[in-house]
This record gives sequence, C-alpha cells and structure tokens, in this order.
Amino acid sequence: ALGAGIGVFFGFMFPVLQIAGAAVFAVLLRANLPVAAVSTLVTNPFTYAPVFLAAYKTGGAILGEPVKPAVAAELAEAAIDHPVDAPGWTARAQAIGKPLLLGLAVFAVVGGVATWALVHLGWTLGVRLKRRRRLRLP
Repeated sequence: ALGAGIGVFFGFMFPVLQIAGAAVFAVLLRANLPVAAVSTLVTNPFTYAPVFLAAYKTGGAILGEPVKPAVAAELAEAAIDHPVDAPGWTARAQAIGKPLLLGLAVFAVVGGVATWALVHLGWTLGVRLKRRRRLRLP
C-alpha cells in the first residue's frame, strides 16, 4: 500500500525522474519498490495533457484566479506536442505558473493518500475474508 501511494505521489508531483524519486523514497520508507516504480505511470504520455489541464484548473480555483482559456489550450498543446523530458519544459511550466504547480501538488497529496488508503483497505479486507473462510472449513 505504501509503495503504491509513494508511486502515485511522485507520478503527479514531479514530471521528471518520477521512477527514480519513487524508488529512493520506497527504499527509505521500506515500501514495495516495484509497486512504487510502476504506480508512477499514472501519468504517462497519454495522460499528461488531461492531468496537467485539470491540475491547472484546480490550482486556479484554489488560488481564486480565473482560468485563461488561451493558457489552458497552450498547456494542453505543449503536453501533447512536447515530451516532458524535452528541453525547455520547465520554462513553459514556470510561464504557466502557480496554478499548475499548486494543482499538481494537490493531485499528488490527495492521490497518494487515497491510493494508500484504498490499497490498504482492499488488502485488509482480502486477508480477513481469506482468514474467515479458512476458519469456517472443518
């Protein structure tokens, strides 16, 4: 559960070196390293545009700033046309500013905690059901 939460956190938080960051924290926190690495793929080249656009809108709503359609369109186009690892990505992200970064931070924290809670709950329920079945059988 902790590995999945760490992976989702780094998947949303940092658009570069996600797997490396998740791996370092998984080792430090003694979490499942492969699960942390794989769960960073919550953001990938197919999901960058919608995630970044939603993060920009969420950050704008939290800050009380109006969402500018031209900036939102530019963000979506940049996420589709240019890979995140391309040079100049950080300059484009900084130009868009606080709403995007705040939205990504909110998505990272909420997504990481929710993933941990759901995986932990699912695992606990699975173990209890298995134990209950084992105790009922003669």
